[in-house]
This record gives sequence, C-alpha cells and structure tokens, in this order.
Amino acid sequence: MINQFYKEMTGKESVIRQFFDFARQRAAEKGQDSVFNFSIGNPSVPAPDSFKKALLEIVENGDPVKLHGYSPTLGQDSTKKSIADSLNRRFGMNYEAKHIFPTSGAAGALAHAIRCVVNDGDTVLTFAPYFPEYGPYVSGTGAKLQVVPADYDTFQINFEKFEEMLDENVSAVLINSPNNPSGIVYTTETIERLAEILENKQSEYGHEIFLITDEPYREIVFEGVDSPFPSKFYDNSICCYSFSKSLSLPGERIGYMAVNPAAKDADYLVPMAGQVSRFTGHNCPTALMQLAIERVIDETSDLSIYEKNANLLYTELTRIGYKVVKPMGTFYMMPRVPDKNGTAGENGYRDANEWCWKAARELGLITVPGDSFQCPGHFRISYCVPTEMIEKAIPLFEKAFEY
Repeated sequence: MINQFYKEMTGKESVIRQFFDFARQRAAEKGQDSVFNFSIGNPSVPAPDSFKKALLEIVENGDPVKLHGYSPTLGQDSTKKSIADSLNRRFGMNYEAKHIFPTSGAAGALAHAIRCVVNDGDTVLTFAPYFPEYGPYVSGTGAKLQVVPADYDTFQINFEKFEEMLDENVSAVLINSPNNPSGIVYTTETIERLAEILENKQSEYGHEIFLITDEPYREIVFEGVDSPFPSKFYDNSICCYSFSKSLSLPGERIGYMAVNPAAKDADYLVPMAGQVSRFTGHNCPTALMQLAIERVIDETSDLSIYEKNANLLYTELTRIGYKVVKPMGTFYMMPRVPDKNGTAGENGYRDANEWCWKAARELGLITVPGDSFQCPGHFRISYCVPTEMIEKAIPLFEKAFEY
C-alpha cells in the first residue's frame, strides 16, 4: 500500500503555485501582455559574470575526476573553509571549516538543522508571516510547528505572544530575516531581546533552545537598514543560507548550514547532519557547485533593482491608499487588502483569497493571498520583475483598490 500521508499531501497544492499556474495558463490563452505576475520569488537579475568565468575555468582546467566525483559526505574542505572565512570577515565570528555543512540550498540546510536539534514530539516556534514550507520541514521530523501571531503594524516579533507560547516543550525557534513574505528585517533591538528571552528560558527549563536562522535574503537589504547577523547575539544558533538570491542561482541548489562554534555540542552537529543525510538521501550538493561558490564567496549579483522596485511600488501603493509596512529588504512586500467599501469580516480584514482571485481573473494582476503565510487580510507582492512591468501594473492596482 502506498504511503497515505504523502498521498494526501498531493491534494494540498501550494497557493503560490496555484496563482503561478493560473498566470501561465492566462498567458497561454490571452498573451503574455495580459499577465502581471507578482506571485513567485524567482530572481530577475543574472548571476555575476565572475560566477560564469569560475565555472568555465573549473570545467576547462580542473581535475575531471575530482570535479565529477563524489563530494565528501560533509562537503568539500576548501569550500567549507571559504564559507567560514567569509562569515568571520564579515560578521566577526570564529567559524572553522568543521562548523560548515554544504547543502542543497537553504531548504536542505533547514531540513538538516531542525533534525539535529529536535526530538519527536518537540515544539518549534516560528513567527507570522512565515514561509509555508516550514510546516513540512518541521512535521517531517516528528516535531510540531507553532506559529506566533504577527505584529501587523511592524512585522517585527510579537514578543507578548512569543513569551506566552515559549514553554518547556520548545526545543527550537525558527526565524527568517530578511523576511519572506513581509520584506522586513529584524532589527538589532529585536534580535537582542529575542536572545535575552531565549537565554533566560534555557536556564529556567534546563535545556537548550536552538535558534535556527533562515537567511537566503541576507544580502538583499536596503540602504540604511539595520541588519544584524543573529548568530552574533546567541550562542545556540544555526545559520541556514542559500546562494539562490545573492548570486541568482536558485536552480543550482547550493547553500550551507553554519553551526555557531559557541553552541552546545557544536563539534557534533555537522557530523550529525551527515548522519541525517543517510535518512533524507541528501548526500551533498554537487562538487562543481561547491568549487564554483568558493571562488565568488563574497560577491553578489547586481541586486539594486530590488530596492528600486520596492521604492516605486511602496510610493505608488501608498498614494493609491493601500496600507503597507515599508519593506527593508528581500523582493517582497505584504500590503493589507483594501476595504474601501467596508466589507471586512468580524476580524476586521477582507477575504484575501477572494480579492486576489478577483484581481487575477479580471485584471491579470497576480498576487498571493496572505492566509497561507498566517497573515489574513493581506497579500504578498513579489517584485523581482522588470521595473517596466510594475509601471504598467500601477493602474491595475488602482482598479483593484476599488473592489
């Protein structure tokens, strides 16, 4: 008999994918010009030329046996050292190669990190709005995910609700900053307060509470924004990173898990991740990607377009009348669904699903309702698109505001 749990999951398609697929179908039927697709976070700028040059040089001149052979289970030593050295230079840390575990993107890093520090029946806390895939990442370990309600005014941490939910069953707290879907960045003040609370609760409960940080948007931070490195503030931390956004390489599936050297049992966690791989079938990203990354470790694509797009959208949407927490990074923002005609429900919010589908079907304006991010009454805009498309879409946002 096939596995019923995964069979049932096939009927629970991602809402993001539903809107993305609708956009593709509409484009096929009515033409690409009929669609303004803000549904999915696929980088819109190319990888830097230096990455292409690194790949070509490695392929043309590298040892083909090493290049196309198996990578060590815990990753290429040179790549791990390169990542550790970069983190130390940039953030004043003291990582060594032994604290780095290369993975298939941030998703692979999260899957390993969670399994390393939770046990069956434990609780993992995260904060709304949050990336919906955290659900299966956590439930697949036997732990349960609980979501702290959002602070809708700032999208910083709702500390009152957090402290209510932080009980002795919590073994890990998962944060995402810069944040998908809100576009905010947790400030130094926020991270310091979070660290203080976790330190106190560790002492009270007599066990470690690990802070797992999901950081694929680390390099997409706008001018003047306070963007701390969370592991600098809390010893029991594991950083999960992807080069998908910084280098525009989502299809290459390359990232890493970095264990804070000051964490409890720090020297065990990367070897433990290697054992986790035996159960997940992960067995490292490709040797080629690891070797290429180490040559461009501190470089990024030209990410400036995202701030330009954010400023344009924020200015125009607030002019129209939308309520928006100004994004501080990433390529997302999460406006409130407009309620010009006073049709909000008892919770004070419009039905985001209804509004988003109406805008999609009538205007070809494709956004994503906030319910799946546990942020009802809001919708996500992914603005990693050409600026010209945003300019053409502004009149559509004006029409949608009247719904």
